[in-house]
Amino acid sequence: MPFSSRHWSALALAFAAASAAAPRTAQTPPSAVIAAGKLPQIATVDERFLSYNVEMAEVIGGNFWKPYTPQDRIAIGAKPPTEGARPAPPAQPGLDPSMFQARPPIDLGNRRLRTLAAALGPAYMRTSGTWANTVYFHDADTPPPAEPPKGFRGVLTRQQWRGVIDFSRAVDAKLVTSFTISDGVRDAAGAWTPAQAHRLLVFTTAAGGEIYAAEFFNEPDIPMFGGAPAGYNAEHFARDFATFRIFAKAAAPAMKIAGPGSVGEAVLLPAQGLDETRTGFISTPDMLMAAPRPSFDILSYHFYGAVSRRCGGASGAAQTSADAALSDDWLGQADREYAFYRAVRDRLNRSLPIWVTETGESACGGNPWASTFLDTFRYLDQMARLARRGVGAVFHNTLAASDYALLDDQRGFAPRPSYWAALLWRRLMGPTVLDTGAHAGLHLYAQCQPGRSGGVTLLAINTSRTEALPLELSSAADRYTLSAATLQSSAVQLNGHDLALLAGDALPELSPVRVPAGRLTLAPATITFLAVPDAGNAACAGR
Repeated sequence: MPFSSRHWSALALAFAAASAAAPRTAQTPPSAVIAAGKLPQIATVDERFLSYNVEMAEVIGGNFWKPYTPQDRIAIGAKPPTEGARPAPPAQPGLDPSMFQARPPIDLGNRRLRTLAAALGPAYMRTSGTWANTVYFHDADTPPPAEPPKGFRGVLTRQQWRGVIDFSRAVDAKLVTSFTISDGVRDAAGAWTPAQAHRLLVFTTAAGGEIYAAEFFNEPDIPMFGGAPAGYNAEHFARDFATFRIFAKAAAPAMKIAGPGSVGEAVLLPAQGLDETRTGFISTPDMLMAAPRPSFDILSYHFYGAVSRRCGGASGAAQTSADAALSDDWLGQADREYAFYRAVRDRLNRSLPIWVTETGESACGGNPWASTFLDTFRYLDQMARLARRGVGAVFHNTLAASDYALLDDQRGFAPRPSYWAALLWRRLMGPTVLDTGAHAGLHLYAQCQPGRSGGVTLLAINTSRTEALPLELSSAADRYTLSAATLQSSAVQLNGHDLALLAGDALPELSPVRVPAGRLTLAPATITFLAVPDAGNAACAGR
């Protein structure tokens, strides 16, 4: 069935209905006993579900989101960032240059970075972002040009891309990317040409790498921010995408095509006053009704519930606050965005996997509290919600750049609270998703425990800042509780003990506390994994 503007109201009803099915959190303690062995299967996700982005801006040393001032960070008890040594290059069109700061290329050979990334594997690693839309691939071993050629804004060298390939291989992260679509790759009629994409694919193969999946380009619904030609519209996208798909299937037949990689059409962009009536915005339904009709192997989208303080002057309506970080409305944004893009997917092909290829605390690099324990609640709750929906993979933005990163690049890639949460997820939450039912006052999720036939792991998130909540288990469990001295802390404890790297960047033992069957108490503002290895759940047999 073709898309048109009138379908927006239908899509709105779809995502509103899905939101109503989100976990309820009324302040009434749960009374049901959780029988882990009897929880039914409701979905399956990719074994690489927990994934991340290493942005093209990081790889080439482009301008990225400027760190907050020391005053911003001191206010929440975190270490001030170091200032960059170089002035920021020109910012993205339409955005204030003061939001950005130049950064040196990331050292993907760093031992600590590789150790910590490998511990999250297997994963997908997406190297894309706005800079990928306009980057020139210098396909030679000679020194790169001092300035990007006309029609480009950055330069990617063979050495840098080889570093991406080597890193992805070393940490067991299959590579996902996108391609250049700026004026530098267009013919006299303004049509996209695959010359640069072809060179990148050929070199990738020669370097022993493989691109598992690719989007055509980053966030085509807001081309005015992504380096597309002036006046770019849905018809241009459909025309260019048809050329891209023919090229990709011939040049890299095993590479999956994800897309469209749009952002924010249910939550973020409406809050900023952007819709299909605004110049420079292209709705995904309009893209997909244009001829020739685009088709994908994976339906992908990006999700941010708000923009950060950096962008506040330009888009105050899309702001959030630390006070809202544990609210049902904030956490429920993920359901609303998913429902919109699921409805888009369903009109294309209901069997298509759905990936969220970029997400974080807020767009524009995250708020000051994105680096603290406060955002760990959103991170885990969002992944668990989307796993229940059957989303195949969720790519956190970023692994190691800006305030929403899992690792602090200002402090030698030190793990932030959400990194430790990601590590627990990787070890305890397998691809089979189970239904816990509704439990008032508690965000409760379950998945099969990886490597333990019949085993189940529960994820219990108490978002109340003041009220302890009870939970009853029919079986004994291994308890892993994350907490912090204050919610806006850069340090986190596991079962009351500080989490920190050991000598030589070795990971500490993540030791549980054994709890018997029966009633247990979940302290306010804590996150608890409960592993029940002997649950005997039939859906988890052989997992």
